[in-house]
Amino acid sequence: MTILQLISSAGFYGAESMLVSLSDSLARLDCKVIVGVLRDGRDTHVEVADAAARLGLKTRQIPCSGRFDLKTIGHIRKLFQDDEIDLVHAHGYKADIFAFLASWPGRLVSSPQRVSLVSTCHNWPNPARKMQTYAVLDRMILKGFDHVTTPSPLVADVLRESGIKDNHITWIRNGVDTGRYQSPAPILRQELQAGNRPIIGFVGRMVPAKGGEEFLEAAKIVLETHPNALFVLAGDGPSREPWKALATKLGIAHSVFFAGVMQDMPGVYASFDVMTLPSHEEAMPMCLLEAMAASRASIATSVGAVPELITNNETGLLIEPHDAKALADATLQLLADPAARERMGEQARERVVRQYSATAMARTYLGLYQRCTNYRGMDRTPVHEEN
Repeated sequence: MTILQLISSAGFYGAESMLVSLSDSLARLDCKVIVGVLRDGRDTHVEVADAAARLGLKTRQIPCSGRFDLKTIGHIRKLFQDDEIDLVHAHGYKADIFAFLASWPGRLVSSPQRVSLVSTCHNWPNPARKMQTYAVLDRMILKGFDHVTTPSPLVADVLRESGIKDNHITWIRNGVDTGRYQSPAPILRQELQAGNRPIIGFVGRMVPAKGGEEFLEAAKIVLETHPNALFVLAGDGPSREPWKALATKLGIAHSVFFAGVMQDMPGVYASFDVMTLPSHEEAMPMCLLEAMAASRASIATSVGAVPELITNNETGLLIEPHDAKALADATLQLLADPAARERMGEQARERVVRQYSATAMARTYLGLYQRCTNYRGMDRTPVHEEN
C-alpha cells in the first residue's frame, strides 16, 4: 500500500509529531509512505518534511500559494499518478480540502485508480476566527471522505454533532516512539549550563489557548520559594512576543528562557524537572505523551483526553484550566518531593509504553486503511480501535 500523509504546517507541533511517528512506524510495517507538505511561499514551514527526511522517509513539497491555489490540485493529482498513491491521509483543514478536490472525479467511479481518503481531525474545529471559512468547508468535505479519525473522544462527539455519521468516525489514540524517549541526555540543561537549578518546562505552539500566560504567572509565584528556578518555553508561534513582554512586566524575564523550536525533543524533556501543560483546550496532546515517555512528572489541565493520560497523583497532577495559582501550587508540590516526581515519571512511562506506542497506533491505522482501500461504494461499517 502506498500512503500519502498530507499536511499544511505552521511549524512542528503535535499534529506534525504524530504524523512523523505514524509514518515512520507504517514504514516499519512495510508500507510505502510519502510525507507531503503544502508549501506556502508566503510563510514557508517545511519542518515536518525535514523531520521525516531525517528518518529516511520519502517527502514531497507541494507548491501552494494562498488559501485556494488551483494549481495545487494539479500538483497533487500528478503526485497521485507518479507515486501510484492508494490512499491519502490528510491532517487539517487545508490538507482535507486539497486532497478531496484532487481525488475527484476519480472517486465518482469504482476503479483501481480510485484514491481513498482518510482525515485526522487533531483538534476540531479550529477556534481562530480567520479559520472559520475553512471550518465550514471542511465540515461539508469530511462527509465525502472514506473515514474520519480523531485522537479525542470529545472531538468525535463534535464531529457527530456536525453531521458526520457515527460509523464514519473512529477515535484512535496518538502514539509515540517510546524507545526514542528512553534515557536521553539532558541536552538543553547542558546548553543552558543550568547545573542543579530546577527547570520547569512548557512545550507547544505559542498561542493563547496553550495557557502561556498562566505558566508565566505561576512562575512568578514559584520563584518566591525557588528563586533559582528556570522556566523554559520550547516552541514558537504568534504569542511568543506577547509572552516575552509579560515575563518582563512580571519582573521574571531573567528566569524565563524562550528556547524556540528544538529538534532534539527527547533531550529537552530530559532536561525538565517538571513538565507543564496549562492548555485551555486539547485533544490528545503529543507533547504530554512525549514527556511521559521520557519519564517526566507532568502537570496538566483537565481538558480533552488529558484525564485519560494522567491519573492524578499517579502519572502526574491534574489542575483546572485558567488557574495560575493551582499550577504554581502543583509545581511547588513536585519540586518539594523528588521521590514523588520520580515515581510519577516512571508510572507515566509505563502507561505510555503499554497503551500509547507508535507501533500500536500504526497497526490500528493500517487496519483502517485496508478497510478504506477495499471500499468501493458499499455501506461503510465501523472500524474499531485496537486495544
